[in-house]
Amino acid sequence: MAKHFLMNDNLTYVPEPHVAKNTFLSMPADDTAIPAYDEIKERLPRPIWDGHDDTLRCYDKAWQIAFRNLRCAKREAGFVSNFIDTAFNGYLFMWDSSFIVMFGKYASHIFDFQKTLDNFYSHQHRDGFICREICEDEPGEQFTRDDPCSTGPNILAWSEWLYFLQTDNKERLARVFDPLMAYHHWLQLHRTWQDGTYWSTGWACGMDDTPRMQSEYNVSHHHGFMSWIDTCAQQYMNAQILQKMAKVLGREDETGWLREEEELLGKAIDKMWDENEKFYFDRYRDGSLGTAKSIGAYWTLIAGLVPEDRRADFIAHLENEGEFKRKWMIPSLAADHPLYTPEYCGWRGAVWAPTNYMVLLGLRKYGYEKLAASIAENYVGLVTSVFNVTGTLHENYSAECDGTCANERAQKDFVGWTGLAPISILFEFVFGIESDALHHRIVWHVNRTERHGIENYRLGDATVSLICDARASDDEKPVLHVTADRPITVVLDWNGKTEEMHIEP
Repeated sequence: MAKHFLMNDNLTYVPEPHVAKNTFLSMPADDTAIPAYDEIKERLPRPIWDGHDDTLRCYDKAWQIAFRNLRCAKREAGFVSNFIDTAFNGYLFMWDSSFIVMFGKYASHIFDFQKTLDNFYSHQHRDGFICREICEDEPGEQFTRDDPCSTGPNILAWSEWLYFLQTDNKERLARVFDPLMAYHHWLQLHRTWQDGTYWSTGWACGMDDTPRMQSEYNVSHHHGFMSWIDTCAQQYMNAQILQKMAKVLGREDETGWLREEEELLGKAIDKMWDENEKFYFDRYRDGSLGTAKSIGAYWTLIAGLVPEDRRADFIAHLENEGEFKRKWMIPSLAADHPLYTPEYCGWRGAVWAPTNYMVLLGLRKYGYEKLAASIAENYVGLVTSVFNVTGTLHENYSAECDGTCANERAQKDFVGWTGLAPISILFEFVFGIESDALHHRIVWHVNRTERHGIENYRLGDATVSLICDARASDDEKPVLHVTADRPITVVLDWNGKTEEMHIEP
């Protein structure tokens, strides 16, 4: 049974100034009704993909489970907004929720899934700390703030920024900026070594039992005196995103310390590259590097930390059949590790939605669009094939299975972050639709030959229909049919060519 640790105002705190501006702390609890799936399903985006009706059924199932997992805010538990449950143990998880809302953004006009994160901001301590698990039914947090496993990963700002790019909601950006700044500062004060690098634990980094520790330390609960490559890259990226937010909000004068940290972390992470292995690793306290090729290293890709002369070699590991290119992609641990165990539902080789999505966005950042599309199609194919047999979605999947079964110990009906597969990954990488509501712009990376697209797609305050006709081959120029009720720009990206179209209502 989970223990409940209550916030105690008698604890010694050093107040963080940004917390004083956190409006979620005094926000009244939402008392609006929860929408029912059967009543709203016609208002959801409608994907079209000729010849893939099973994936479209899987898409529908993901939304059905997601709406079934909606919960009302309980003020007595410190919750302020209705939310989507993590569907695990009666606690709301920071790591899971940050990814769940990344597909929820496509239904924000029906239920604002992003407000799930409000409940973490409403639990922020006076020094900026936010616990990574908060109780949904009564006052309580799963960990005290001085527990090494108490918080992380810090991807809240990233989640909020992706939401902003889809919705152009500047009002929300302004509200979340202060709690996000305070939380980053708390981590900088309490989770760094003398050289400025960050530490975490298996539980705190989200990848519970990845075998990255030296043998004398507990794989899940100790920091191992390591500089953690994923945590360092996340903090580097978080510093960048907070500066972008500040620019939009006109608060750039508050981010000088983040620019300094970004520079410091960039130099430190550079030393975590192994030139022989062509890979990024954790660094032990004696200065040596780890040996486990974990999917967590690819946070460096999405953070923009991989220089051009390393990029091809680093990405090549994803195409190596002895490492990450297994039957189903992408395993959380390279197959050449002695503890690679893909049939186990932990982080020693299983395939997980959040890390897959992170890698795909990193590949897009550097222009590896075809590789991203190939991995996305493989992963959506895995989730669909298991759905065809089990009728549901699962927490994670085996990289080696025959496509008819999930990991037996993995959670079922996990929507949950696995909703990323038939929703966000389908839209963004299988179909190739990349949105930027800030500039009323869609880039469509067309890589399919079947008729495909999305109707009732939301871009900011615009409702858009995007259909691409079937083609005889990749060499044939795509024919797009696009309508919108607001002016938007659509950029066709096809076979190395681009063409810009301005769509009027």
